[in-house]
Parts: sequence; structure tokens; C-alpha cells
Amino acid sequence: MDLRATPVGAAYPGVEIHANLIAGMLDRAVKYKPAYIQGADVLLVLIAGAVMVFLLPILSPLRATLVGAIVLLALLGVNFSFWYTSNIVLPLANGMTAIILLYAMNMSWGYFVESRTKRQLTGLFGQYVPPELVEEMSRDPEHYSMAGRKAELTVLFSDIRGFTTISEGLEPDQLATLMNQYLGAMTLVVRKHRGTLDKYIGDAIMAFWGAPVDDLEHAKNAVLTGLEMHVALHELNKDLVARGWPELKIGVGVNTGPMTVGDMGSSVRQSYTVMGDAVNLGSRLEGITKQYGVGFIAGESTRELLKKTFVFRELDRVRVKGKEDPVAIYEPVGEEGNVSSDEMDEIKLWNQALRAYRAQDWDKAEVTLMNLQRIKPRYLYDLYVKRVEHLRKEPPVANWDGVTIFETK
Repeated sequence: MDLRATPVGAAYPGVEIHANLIAGMLDRAVKYKPAYIQGADVLLVLIAGAVMVFLLPILSPLRATLVGAIVLLALLGVNFSFWYTSNIVLPLANGMTAIILLYAMNMSWGYFVESRTKRQLTGLFGQYVPPELVEEMSRDPEHYSMAGRKAELTVLFSDIRGFTTISEGLEPDQLATLMNQYLGAMTLVVRKHRGTLDKYIGDAIMAFWGAPVDDLEHAKNAVLTGLEMHVALHELNKDLVARGWPELKIGVGVNTGPMTVGDMGSSVRQSYTVMGDAVNLGSRLEGITKQYGVGFIAGESTRELLKKTFVFRELDRVRVKGKEDPVAIYEPVGEEGNVSSDEMDEIKLWNQALRAYRAQDWDKAEVTLMNLQRIKPRYLYDLYVKRVEHLRKEPPVANWDGVTIFETK
């Protein structure tokens, strides 16, 4: 009945206790706790805690987990080393508890801070930029703000042609449904190409690229968006016609240049938007698409950035309202390699007609334009034929530069 409770068993023979003590004395292997053991325990906890406190906050969750495991294993290694080599009993629970608690606190704090940061970024930018960009921004939130700054960006404007007439022919609920479908389809295209949705202006859409997330291909993504918006509209029109509603036609204007981007407005309402001369020109380009019978016009600066990536058809050199210097305007036709040889031949012939027109060689310009009309009738060719006829009757001034002036927006 000589059974005792010991650290190694609830029912341990008492004689075995004596035997172990005697064996330890003979072998000089009795475990003991020196007077300094409490200080050593505190020192180990402080060292392990300092490593955790300084390293975990600056590491990713995976690396923080790895560091926590290494520190825990190191503490166990030191403890067992003292146990087996020096017969010294070091407390283990304090160090392990400190490491586990610090790791749990760091992970919890990181989770809540990251969640709060994502909520803040979503609240600030969620209505403007795609969710995947908000996710990208949350990885380095200090890099992004809504403060105004100057940057080279690309802006896009789109507008429905003849919207007033369309709206007058539909019931209010039908018009609301149509607009929701149209704006939804176009917004998906903008977001697909990493665009920042600025605002809806009635039936118009304004978007830009390059902010708040930097985009080295902002011009390319904007042009791709403009081209794909027409493709998406073609699919949408099938559904509209099936309902007995009118088909929609849009004009798209894209321009690249220095702009001021940031949160602007009043104390009542603010908006993350862009402003500047390049933005105004982008709006003007959208407005004059109908003057040339095209659905998409890009500015000269956009074309310069993408002339090796996309095929463009030069339309004219214009001086828009509010801008003194003339700019060349272009119709994006498609990506290089995706434009048919017939289309490329047509563009080459058109360039000949344009050069003859600017050189005031009316006969050559007219013949070339007539040939183009036979190949593929376009409103653009009719427009220039009428211009040639007018300039024959009323020759331009001596220093005529071939620039078309638009007095209205």
C-alpha cells in the first residue's frame, strides 16, 4: 500500500522514490533549481517576448507563424538542454504561455487592423474602383490617399446618341430598366480593364485610368475599354430590340495627359475625380464623334503612346472650344495584328486623301474619296467630299492649315 502521488505518476511506489533519490546521488544526476532560476526564467521570457514583439508586426502572417514556431522550439531546446546536461530544472510554462499569447495577439491585431483598413479603403474607393484593385491597395494602404495630386492619366467619356428622343418614347419604368442595363454593362467593361469609375452624368459615363492605383498601361486599358464598350453595346442591343425598344448608339472620347486627381467637392458632398485641360479635351472629343460619324475618338497624346500597339485612323486636326492649340484626332480601329488587310488598305488610301486635302489638291482628294466610297461607304468620306466641294467654291486663306474649328462643346 506504499503508493504515492508524484509528478511522474498518480500511484508511484514509495520505495521507488527512495531508489531514484539514491541512484541520483550515486550518479550525481539529481535535478535541482538553483537560487537564480527565477531570474533566468524572467530573462528567457523577456528575450523570447522581445523577439516576438519586434519581428511579428513587420512580417507577413506566414513568416510570423514561422518565427513564432522557431522561438518556441528554441525555448524548448534551451530548457531540455539545461535538463539533460546540467540537471537544472528551468520553468517552461511561463515562456511557452508568453510566446503563444504574443502570437495570438499579433494575429488578432493584424486581422482586425487589416479588416479595418480594407473597410476604410472600400469606403473611400469601393464605389470608384474594382474590388480587385481595392484588395491590391489594402496590401499597402499608406501608399494611397484621396489627397489631390498631379499625374499623367487617361480619361474616358461616353454618351448615348439621341438619348432625349429615346427617353421620350419610353415609360419611366422602361427607361429606368434600360439605363440600369446599359450602365451596368458599360461599367463591367470599365472595371474589367482596371478603370476607376468617376461618375454617371445622366446617360454619360466618365472614367479614368492610372489612379488611385498606378497603371503603366493606362492609355492602353482605356482604349481597350472604348473598343469593348461598342462590342458590349452590340450584345445589349439584341436584348433591347427583342423587347421592342430602340437600339442604342454611343460616342466615346479618350484622352491622355497631365491631370489633377483627388477628392474634390464641398463640405456637403465630395467625389474622387480628375480635372484639367486634358480632361476637358477628352470630353470635347466624345462630343464631336457624331460630327465625323464614328463611335470612338482618341486624342493625339493617347495615339502617340499606343501607335505601335493599336491601329488608328486619323480623322482631322481640330481646334475645340476652350483650347487654342489644334490637336490631331484619331479613330482607334483595333489592336495591331487584329485588323484585316482590307481595312489596312482602306486606311492607307484614306491617308492619301487626307494628305491631298491638306495640300489643297482638291482633284486628287476628291478622286481618292470617291474610290473610298466605292470600297466602303462612310459618313467620314461624305463629310470630306462636301468640304472639298465647299473649298473649291470658296478657297481657303493663304496660310490655311487644314484645322477644323469647333465653336460649341
